[in-house]
Amino acid sequence: MLLAEHFVKAPNWTWYILAYFFLAGLSGGCYAIGALLRLSGRPSYEKASRVAFLAAFPLIIVCPLLLTIDLGQPSKFWHMLVDSAGGGLNFKYWSPMSLGVWALGAYSGFAFLSFVGELLAPVGRLLSGFLGRLVLVLGLVFGLFVGAYTGVLLSVSNQPVWSDGWPLGGLFLASGLSGAAALLLLLIPARREEMTISLRALGEADRYFGILEAVLIVLFLVTVAAAGTIGKLFNLVGVLLWLLVLVGVAVPLLTHSRARSFSPVPSSLLVLLGVLALRAVVIFGAQS
Repeated sequence: MLLAEHFVKAPNWTWYILAYFFLAGLSGGCYAIGALLRLSGRPSYEKASRVAFLAAFPLIIVCPLLLTIDLGQPSKFWHMLVDSAGGGLNFKYWSPMSLGVWALGAYSGFAFLSFVGELLAPVGRLLSGFLGRLVLVLGLVFGLFVGAYTGVLLSVSNQPVWSDGWPLGGLFLASGLSGAAALLLLLIPARREEMTISLRALGEADRYFGILEAVLIVLFLVTVAAAGTIGKLFNLVGVLLWLLVLVGVAVPLLTHSRARSFSPVPSSLLVLLGVLALRAVVIFGAQS
């Protein structure tokens, strides 16, 4: 078997980047789910979409802070946006890092508008017509981009594992959507009669996202195995993390119920733990 060659030194990312990947995926997933629920026009989904928008912005607003801390100097993050020499915008369409930073900023803006629209009635009325639908659609697109971007950023690097696994973008997106559905199941009051339909829809969505995530995990492992770097993912810590990933994917598929008395808390917490474990094993496995 011809093994893949890698030339770039490992970036030595710490838990700051892990937290960024985790929170960005959840935020993008929450906004995407909220936008789809709101765009469906069903009154029964209205309160669930409200919860999604109220969760999306606080999750994403932490991410620039985490990136700044990881860079070590706040000016470095600023220089990713502004050209310090020429004074213009530092936008490089050919650079995945530059695209990601600008997409993160654009998405944060849409998430902020939707967040404020849920809190302030005048803004909410302004966003109730065509302008509101436009914000939802654009926010949905950027939310999905942010959810997938972290995986794509890894796959276009020249690191072992990361560059060997082309499904990473789709995998992180599916994982983020699954985690977002689980988070919303935790945040939405389960005992309110009017929320029953939303809870059932989120439970169904979580199952479908989990199935997609499982398929992409298999594809990812196959591609990494073909490159000869799969061993980096299965040291002692890696095996434990993969067990958490497996539980996080499998448990919701087995335990989500249509019964009104069902509590989604245990399975949702396991999903979130699995989402975090997946990012941990991928990020730190390549650096081992």
